[in-house]
Amino acid sequence: MENTKDHRSGYVAILGKPNAGKSTLMNRLLGNKISITTHKPQTTRHQIIGIHSEEDLQIIFLDTPGVIDPKYELQKAMMKTVDRARRDADILLLIVDVKDHNIPGRIYKMFSSMKGKQIFLIINKIDKVTDQEAEGVARKLKDEFDFDDTFFVSALNGNGLQNLMDNIKDNIKPGPPFYPKDMLSEQPVRFFVAEMVREQLFLLYHQEIPYSSTIDIVQYDERDDLDYISADIIVNRDSQKGILIGKGGKAIKQLGKNAREVIEDFVGKKVYLDLHVKVREKWREDPSRVRHYGY
Repeated sequence: MENTKDHRSGYVAILGKPNAGKSTLMNRLLGNKISITTHKPQTTRHQIIGIHSEEDLQIIFLDTPGVIDPKYELQKAMMKTVDRARRDADILLLIVDVKDHNIPGRIYKMFSSMKGKQIFLIINKIDKVTDQEAEGVARKLKDEFDFDDTFFVSALNGNGLQNLMDNIKDNIKPGPPFYPKDMLSEQPVRFFVAEMVREQLFLLYHQEIPYSSTIDIVQYDERDDLDYISADIIVNRDSQKGILIGKGGKAIKQLGKNAREVIEDFVGKKVYLDLHVKVREKWREDPSRVRHYGY
């Protein structure tokens, strides 16, 4: 059995407003794409777990949905996820877009009840401003809350990430590994497949469609020659079904092609992806449906 006497382990939660760069930061720190990233806000709905392991160290990163004031049942479930992550974590990273740095009171309220946890301020997207501007933003935020440390990064191009990772490691306390060392995440493959289809929805469709949709993997068969995947795209209203399918089925064919390529890259083999659009009126407002679809 592995000697865990000198082993260190801990949970690190990444919190922030929608579109602050949480998923990009976690993917870069892990060196693997675990979370979906698009230029649109509120793409992350679940708590995504990413695991970084070394011989004597294991860090479990928790990527969370952007902090918002929830308006319907799906968003309430998303905010419960954020609450759980901040309670589980040993270190909290508050990531802030340097160009959109107002922090909702809801976040400060969360932090004020967090005794005994390290809270780091991460100023992201520093490639878009001068050093003086970034430092000005940090000073303003530090006047509002007493952070344990501040880091300046560009999650997109990697600036400052090594320094951040070194400091996270320095603050991880002794403890055994929580997961096998070769695991990258605790979610099953079908979870990531659903997320990949959802990512393509965000990239291909506009306005309300991606936010009104969820993906339900109905069947996942690993066959010798290929993986067969049948998935339902659930939408809120009948009119959205027509938009998703497109004229002559053109839009959904494009969605299927793009998603299949990404999934094949992820699973390392050929994939047959069968997509169907189903209307479930107001599913986001229905607590039992929200739970049924895994939120």
